[in-house]
Formats: sequence, C-alpha cells, structure tokens
Amino acid sequence: MKIYGITMGDSSGVGPEILLRAWRNGELRHPVVAYGDLAVLERANRLLGCGVPLRAIARPAEYREGHLNVCDAGILNPEDVRPGELSAASGAAAREYVIAATRAALAGEIAAMVTLPMNKEATQLSDPGFVGHTELIGSLCGAADMTIMLVSEQLIVTHVSTHVSLREAIERVKEPRVRRIIELTCEAVARMKENPRVAVAGLNPHAGENGLFGREEIEEIAPAVEWARAKGLPVEGPLPPDTVFFLAVRRKRYDAIVCMYHDQGHVPLKLLDFEGGVNVALGLPIIRTSVDHGTAFDIAWKGVASTRSLVCALDLAAKMAEGPRRA
Repeated sequence: MKIYGITMGDSSGVGPEILLRAWRNGELRHPVVAYGDLAVLERANRLLGCGVPLRAIARPAEYREGHLNVCDAGILNPEDVRPGELSAASGAAAREYVIAATRAALAGEIAAMVTLPMNKEATQLSDPGFVGHTELIGSLCGAADMTIMLVSEQLIVTHVSTHVSLREAIERVKEPRVRRIIELTCEAVARMKENPRVAVAGLNPHAGENGLFGREEIEEIAPAVEWARAKGLPVEGPLPPDTVFFLAVRRKRYDAIVCMYHDQGHVPLKLLDFEGGVNVALGLPIIRTSVDHGTAFDIAWKGVASTRSLVCALDLAAKMAEGPRRA
C-alpha cells in the first residue's frame, strides 16, 4: 500500500481546515499521513466542528485506517495559533513540516508529498533566506536544476524561471536552461498523457518578430527547441506568447507550454482554473505536488476555503507515483 504525506502548511492560514474538511468529506481517495502539529489540528477540529478522528504517529509505517494519522511535530501549542495573522512561530513550524515530509519521501516512507500553503513572509521572519517550497525541498534533495509545472484540466505550464524579478528572469533565458526545462516538461507530460505535444513560448512580444523586439528567441530559445527536436522530443517553438495559450486551450494543439517566466504561465492557468490548479516540482528525486493557492489569511479557519486544489494535488501525486520514477 502506498502512503502519501500532506504537510499542514502555515497554521495561521487555510491549510489545517482544508486538510480536515477534505478528510471528513471523504475527498482524499488515497492513504495519507499529515505532517504538522496535532495540537493545532485538534483546535481547528473543535472550532470548525469537523469531527475528524485524529491519531498521532511517529512514522508513516504506523498508519491505521479510520483516522487522520498525524506525524506530530510537537512544535506549536493551541494558544500559539492566531488564524489570519502573520506569525513567525507558524512560519517556522511550517518549514519544519516540509523538512520532515521531504526526508520521509527520500527515505521511501511515503510515495509522494503534497504541500499545503506556507506564507513566505512569515517563514522569512525565522529564515531570511527562504524563497519558497520548491527551493527548500530542492536543497534538501541536493537538486539544483528544477522548475515548477502547473497542471489543470485545461492547461499545463512549466517555467524557465519562477521566483525572481522580471529583470533577472529575462537574464535567465539561456539555451542550456531552456533545454533542461523542455526535457523535464516532455518527461513529465509523457507520464500523464499519451503522445504529448509541447509548445515553447517566446519571451518577447510576437516571439521577437525576427529580432525586431529582441534576440532571445533567435539566440537562446530556438536553438534549444532545435536541440530538443533532434533528440526526438515532441516540441515546437518559439511561439508568440499572445497566441500560444489560445492554440493550446481552444484549438487543443498542445498539451503543455514551456513558459519563460513566472507570470507568463501562472496568469493564464489561474484565470482558467484558480481552485483546481496543482503545482508540481520537476527535477527532484521525489514526487512533490502542491495546491496552487496561498494561505488566504482573510478566510482562514472560517470553513469556506475550497478543498479542490488539495484533492487534485493528491490525485495527481498518486497518478505520478504509479508510473516510472524519473528525476
């Protein structure tokens, strides 16, 4: 039996309630253990009236059906939690949950890990160098060459760069990096769809208009696409960013799009499916998916946050775990 780990996220946000409500509603269709603080989940359980039977365990091997099994970090007390408020303690604890789940995944104790949202500002209060989940997990795995893939029913996107300034993102559009992201994208999409078709977006308006608006397409992106095609990868581009999403979503010409920077991919996907999007980290030796939304402090612990992204993230993690493992 494969067991999957779910990190609780920042206790001040919607993570605890989403986890509890999804379990109560029977939406988590695979065996899961939670990585978090049992005391926090007990408090949320009472306040929200979820009635979820909680059980503390030390390791995933102690999993038992009929309960939400919790690998209890023992960091936070109930009085430490302030729903909807920025908290250094909650931010630091959320980081520890991710570390514990990553180590369990590396040890083969869980088949994949699913992460609920952290608050970067809160975590940076105790770890100023913290950038995001993906970078933290990558450092623990010894993986430096990663990217984010966002998956929804209508669109899949990956990114040459993510959490950097737009100026730095432009500078990162280099042939070796574009090659690697194309390769990772084709490998990942092949595990989800038969005969995948991948498009590569340009960086500049109209994909540079033959050098009129920039030469990145000519000097960096097109050579990477040619390299990929020579390897037999099903990729086309660079294509104008203002039309490639139309071709993928409306014309069904492509299954995934390699984007050059964070917002180029995030904006259209969140417009199409804000609640159902799933974040997948590529380039890791483990499987990690995540909800594609934040801590939502404004609605935390009010019982109204959507569970759909968590459900989709777990289902996708299980689907990937059933296939061949690839870095």
